[in-house]
Amino acid sequence: MLNNLKMYGALCMVLLPLLLSHNTEAAAVISIDFGSEWMKIGIVSPGVPMEIVLNKESKRKTPAVVAFRDDVRTFGEDAVTVGVRFPKNSYKYLLDLLGKPFDHPLVQAYKQRYPYYNIVATERGTPEFIHDENTRFTPEELVAQLLAKAKEFAEVSHGQQISECVITVPGYFNQVERRAMMEAASLAGLNVLQLINDYTAIAINYGIFRRKEINETAWHTLFFDMGAASTKAALVEYKTVKTKERGYVETIPQLQVLGVGFDRTLGGHEITLRLREHLIKAWEANGGGDVRSSPRAMEKLLREAERLKIVLSANTEHYAQIESLLDDKDFKHLVSRSELEEACADVWQRVAGVVRRAVSAAGGAGAGARLLAAAGHEPARSINADEAATMGAVYRAASLATGYKVAPLNVRDAVVLPVQVVFNRSVDGNEKLIKRTLFGPMNPYPQKKVITFNKHTNDFSFNVNYAELDYIPSTELSYIGSLNLSQVVLSGVGAALSKHTGENVEHKGIKAHFNMDDSGILNLVNVEFVAEKTVTGDDEDKDSTLSKIGSTISKLFSSDSETPENQEKAEEKPEEAPQEAEKNETTKANETTAEKQNATETEKPKPKIVVLKEPVQADEQILNLQPLTTEQLKASKSKINELNTIDRKRTERETALNNLEAFVVDAQMKMDMEEYSECGKPEEIEEIRKLCGEVSEWLYDDGYEASTEKFEEKLALLKDKTNSIFYKHWEHRERPDAIAAIRNMLNNSQEFLKMAKNYTKEVNSEKDIFTDVEIEVLETKIVETETWLNKSIDEQEAAKKNEDIKLTVESIREKMKNLDREVKYLINKMKIWRPKKPVKKESDNKTETVVETDEKPAKPGNQEEPSEKVPETEQVEENVKDTDEETTETTPPPQLADGNDEHSEL
Repeated sequence: MLNNLKMYGALCMVLLPLLLSHNTEAAAVISIDFGSEWMKIGIVSPGVPMEIVLNKESKRKTPAVVAFRDDVRTFGEDAVTVGVRFPKNSYKYLLDLLGKPFDHPLVQAYKQRYPYYNIVATERGTPEFIHDENTRFTPEELVAQLLAKAKEFAEVSHGQQISECVITVPGYFNQVERRAMMEAASLAGLNVLQLINDYTAIAINYGIFRRKEINETAWHTLFFDMGAASTKAALVEYKTVKTKERGYVETIPQLQVLGVGFDRTLGGHEITLRLREHLIKAWEANGGGDVRSSPRAMEKLLREAERLKIVLSANTEHYAQIESLLDDKDFKHLVSRSELEEACADVWQRVAGVVRRAVSAAGGAGAGARLLAAAGHEPARSINADEAATMGAVYRAASLATGYKVAPLNVRDAVVLPVQVVFNRSVDGNEKLIKRTLFGPMNPYPQKKVITFNKHTNDFSFNVNYAELDYIPSTELSYIGSLNLSQVVLSGVGAALSKHTGENVEHKGIKAHFNMDDSGILNLVNVEFVAEKTVTGDDEDKDSTLSKIGSTISKLFSSDSETPENQEKAEEKPEEAPQEAEKNETTKANETTAEKQNATETEKPKPKIVVLKEPVQADEQILNLQPLTTEQLKASKSKINELNTIDRKRTERETALNNLEAFVVDAQMKMDMEEYSECGKPEEIEEIRKLCGEVSEWLYDDGYEASTEKFEEKLALLKDKTNSIFYKHWEHRERPDAIAAIRNMLNNSQEFLKMAKNYTKEVNSEKDIFTDVEIEVLETKIVETETWLNKSIDEQEAAKKNEDIKLTVESIREKMKNLDREVKYLINKMKIWRPKKPVKKESDNKTETVVETDEKPAKPGNQEEPSEKVPETEQVEENVKDTDEETTETTPPPQLADGNDEHSEL
C-alpha cells in the first residue's frame, strides 16, 4: 500500500502541470477501462488531478461481474462471492459477447466454457441469458449495468454528477462490436466522447510523461499487452508535427499507431481454463465422480486454477486444495510449473506471432528490424500495466471535454479491419464488379474520405465491406463475423444530373463522403452530385448565388486503373478530404482576384469555374447484425431503470434501518453517561431509556421487516425526545472555548484602543488618524461587550445544566462579530492613511508654505471624495487613483499604458 501511495503522489505531481487550466464550472469526466475480467475508472474534475476512482471496498479495480440473487443485484467482489455458490446467477466475461450473433464462434465457446448458463437467441439473432421465467438479459444490458456502476463509483467518490466518458475497447473490435458498446453506454446514461483502443490509451499514458523527449526525430515503441481474454501488440511512432488546428501553425507532439497485431483468444483466462482442465482430469483419475455436471464444483475449480496459476508464476510447484469439491469430498493435488507449461505449450508459441504481426503490419517502418532483433530481450516495465490504459483514456477525456485545457498531444490511430466499396458498372454492355479500397490496412484515423462514381447516370447502389484481410491469420478471420457491412441505395441520380446540363457544364460525378471518427466507427456522411460550370460576363452575375455556395473539390489521389480499357481514365476512386482544400481555395481566390484585375485593365473578363452541388438521396441498409431499434432501446432502458429503482429503495431502507439501530445504541449509551443525564430532567431521561428499549425490542422482533417510512418515523420520534438534551450538552461543552475566544478578543481590542488613542488630533497633530467619535464608539463597544459577558456568565453559572441555556454559543459569536467589525474599520483606516503634504505657493514675490489638509474640494452635488490615502489592498486602489487625479490640478495625470483605465505607475 505504501508503494501505491508513493506512486499516486508522484503521479499527481506530474499530472498537475499537464492540466494547464480548467474552468471551475467544468463537469467531471471519467474514463472506463472495461476489460473481460476487471474494470478500472479514472476521473478528472476541476481542481483535482487525474486519478483512479476507488470502489466501495477502496480498491483501484473492480471485477467486471454482476449477479442477481433473491431480488438483490450485486457488483464486483460481492457478485463474485455470489457466483461461487450460485454460478448461473453471476454473469462475467461479457466483453466477449458484445455485438456478436448467436452462432458466432466465441459465443459457442462461451457456452462450452460455462455450461450452467441458459443462453438462447433473440429475434435480432444475438445471445440472451435466461435468468428466470420472467427475466432475460442481453450482453448489452449487463454491460450497461456495469458501466452505470462505474459511473456511480465516480459520482460517490467525487460528489458530483457525471455524464461524459471515454471507454477503452480492444483494437480488433469491428463496427458492430463498437456500436454495441455505444448502445450499452447509452443505456447506462453515459455520453461517450470516444471509444479508444486500449493500446492507444496505453501509448497516450506513455507519451504524456515523455513529452520533452518527443521532437522532430521520430522514435518508436512497441507495446505488448496480454490481458485476461486476448493479447495485443502495437508499434507506435512519436514525433512532433506542425498543425493548424487552432487557427495558427504550431508544433505539437504526435503519436501514430503504425502496426497492430492481436490474438483474440490468447490470454490469461485461456491458461486458467487449461489448468482447470488439468485439475479435472486429476480428480477424475482418482475416481472423484462427474465434476463437470456440477456448476458449483466447476466454479470452485476455476477459482482454484486462477489462484494456482498466480502461485506457480513464482514457484516451481504448489498444491491445489478445495474443500468439499463434490459430494462432500475434498480435493488436493500437487501441480508443478512444468506441468502447467506442458499444458500450455502451444500458447507460448502464439505470443511471438502477435509481436511479429504488429511490426509486419507497419511495413517494417522505423525501427521494425531492431524491434524484432530485440524481441528476446527483457521488456521494459516503466509503466503501470494495470492502470496505464485508464490514465491514458482519462487524459483523452480531459482533452475532449468542455472546460479543460491540456497540453496538446495529437493522436492518430490505425485501421485494423480495412474497408472497401464494391459496386457494379456496365462496361461494353456487360456488368462488371468494381472494388475500391476506402480505408486500407493501418490507414490513420480519424479521417474523412470521398469516393467518386464517374460513370453512373441513373440510380444505383454500392456495398461497403471488409477487405484486404490477408495480413490477419486465418484463425482470426472467423471471429470478425460477416464481412458485409452495409448496402447504400442511391435514388434521384438522373434528376440531379438533369438539373445541371449545358455546354458550359462539366459533370464531376457522384461523390459519397465517408468519415471514420475518433471511435473507429465508419459513417456515411452524405452523397452529392458535383458539376463545374464555366461562367463569363452576364452568366457570372446570374450564377453568383451558386458561386457563393460552391467549393472546390480536390483532385483524385489515385491514378492507377484496375480495368484493361485504356480509354477509361476517369474511374471511381476514393479520395481523402484533404486539409489542402483550404489552401487550394485560397490560391484560386487569389487567382480569381488577379483575373478580375486583368479584366478591368483589358476589359476582357476571363471565364470562372463555379462548383455546383446537388444532394442525392442515400438509403443505407445494415447487412450484418442490426442495431437496437428505438423500441428495443426503450425496453432495455426501462428494465435497467426498474432494477435501479429496486436498488435505490433497498439502499434507502437499509440506510434507514442502520440509522435507527445506530441512534438507539448511541442514545442508550449517552443516557447512562453523567455528562448527558445531568442535561435533562430525571423523567425525561427515564422516558428516553424506555423508548429506546421499546424500539430495540421492536427491531429484533417484527420491526426488522418494516418499511423505510416506519424506520424513519421511529427515528424522528427518538430525535424529538433527545434533541433538547443533546443540544444542552453541546452548549455546555462548547461554551468554555467560546468564552475564552471572546475574552481574547476583548484583550486585543483593549490593547488596540490604547494604541489608537495616540493617533488622534489632540494627542498627535501630525498623525491624527482617528477622530474622537471613532475612539469613543470602540471604547463603548468594548465596555458593553465585557459587561454583557460577565453578566451572562453569572446567570449561566447560577442555572442548572438541565435548565434553559442563558449564555449560548451563538450569542457569543454574534457579540464577537460586532466587536470585530468596529476594530477592523479602524484598522483599515490606519492602513490607508497618508501623512499630510506641504505645498509651496508663490504670490507677490513671496514664497508661502501651506500644509495641505486631507479634505478635498467639494464635488458637484456637495458629494465629497473619501479621504483614503496610499492603498495596501487592491480594493482601495481605484479610489487612490481617482484622488491622485483630482487633488493636484496643475499636474497632468500619468500616461496610461495600452489604453487601459489604470495608471502605469503609482
